[in-house]
Amino acid sequence: MRTYGLEKLGIINTGKVHRNLSSTELVEIAVSKGEGKLSKTGALVVTTGKYTGRSPEDKFIVDTPGIHDSIAWGKVNRPIEKEKFNAIYGKLISYLQNREIFIFDGLAGADPVCRKKFRIINELASQNLFIHQLLIRPTAEELANYHTQDFTIIAAPGFKCNPKIDGTHSEAAIILDYEAKIGIICGSQYSGEIKKSVFCVMNYLMPKQDVLPMHCSANIDPVTGKTAIFFGLSGTGKTTLSTDPNRKLIGDDEHGWSNHGIFNFEGGCYAKCIDLKEKYEPEIFHAIKFGSLVENVIMDSNTRELDFKDRTLTENTRVGYPINYIDNAQIPGVGGIPSVVIFLTADAFGVLPPISRLDQNAAMYHFITGFTSKLAGTERGVTEPQPTFSTCFGEPFMPLDPSVYAKMLGEKIERYNTKVYLINTGWSGGPYGIGKRMNLKYTRAMVTAALNGELDSVEYIHDETFNVDVPQSCPGVPSEIMNPADTWDNKEAYDVYAKKLAKMFKENFENKYPNMPENIVNAGPKA
Repeated sequence: MRTYGLEKLGIINTGKVHRNLSSTELVEIAVSKGEGKLSKTGALVVTTGKYTGRSPEDKFIVDTPGIHDSIAWGKVNRPIEKEKFNAIYGKLISYLQNREIFIFDGLAGADPVCRKKFRIINELASQNLFIHQLLIRPTAEELANYHTQDFTIIAAPGFKCNPKIDGTHSEAAIILDYEAKIGIICGSQYSGEIKKSVFCVMNYLMPKQDVLPMHCSANIDPVTGKTAIFFGLSGTGKTTLSTDPNRKLIGDDEHGWSNHGIFNFEGGCYAKCIDLKEKYEPEIFHAIKFGSLVENVIMDSNTRELDFKDRTLTENTRVGYPINYIDNAQIPGVGGIPSVVIFLTADAFGVLPPISRLDQNAAMYHFITGFTSKLAGTERGVTEPQPTFSTCFGEPFMPLDPSVYAKMLGEKIERYNTKVYLINTGWSGGPYGIGKRMNLKYTRAMVTAALNGELDSVEYIHDETFNVDVPQSCPGVPSEIMNPADTWDNKEAYDVYAKKLAKMFKENFENKYPNMPENIVNAGPKA
């Protein structure tokens, strides 16, 4: 029996070992093992147990001399001792003995110059299907010449840690050892942990090649070739807004910006399914077919119909599928220098303008700040929107000091004269519970206007509280919603909430970034 080099990782005495099986083979095995069932459209439907979202408190980085000074240690990047990691790793590889193993040797980075090779090792065929669809699948020739991978990740949800002995937060653990080039995911079957572990590794490696790694989606105009990128955390609309039938989708979540353009890290998409409707998101709706992995969506046992409204298991229902399931996907996933950058935020206070234009300093400020609201289900324990600040719109995945990424973005915006907009996909007319979520139709119209240059010549007024320029008109959008105060019945309440949020911006920036240049500090909201 071939082991494909597993013994080099200490993994021996396994059951049958598979490498780079087809999606059909993986679905067949997963169904035969009872890991999931097929929906009416042929998608593999699984449940992930108690872990239905990322578990940030269970994530660690191995603290070694070789990487210690480069990591931004803190509540997000928690250190764990090498000895503790080795002890957990030893028990993990013992757990894998006599078990069937699934290997996927794949690629991250559509740009061959910047591409990295990842080996993903799974105990579940369904999770191997997920990463098979989410990363870039090598050709037969590339696989034959794969040789040594740049990083290895082992995902074994059946292995559970003992916090008292192992020094972990719970039975789950997501640990990356950048120096040893290996990561482990224990206790959690949520496939997003695999995807985001790959992202964390790329965010560590790419700056070494003068490439800005970004938590963003991207698309391109097939006629003009103009490229746009969309920053935002889960639930802010990156996938939805970048999946535009009039533009080609480069990718929905993770990209790099090099000196000759942008490129997708991945070969697939991982979209939210909650309240999914064919009418509003046809591309995602029709991507749920054979080869896709659906997580935690309730399915009728008789009809095999999926109920996208059912929140029984989680708000964070998901589907993973290869990007070629999107009819207008840009393959390979590369584009030119971005002409427009859009920051997406879901403001639960309902006070930020639906769209505003940012100059370079304001763009740097809002990129560093990364304000949004954590939406229900994106992390364990989040049941309603919670205002939060996430550095670079992806703090959980950024191991280096924020200034590294911020400096790179600022230099690129200035060098290429890229336009930047802040779009609020959150609430309007009041805070969460009183106001309403921003109409997706209007948000799409704002995005289209920004991309087409239709906002270049309209009238703007300066919002003194949030220190941004707000357009007073936009094609396809009622003018009465352009200024958020106008949408509130109680104007005094609006002022209270606006000042409250501005103060949160100021305090967050002062606490987290005390050494930032004055020009960036002054570009923020005025408390």
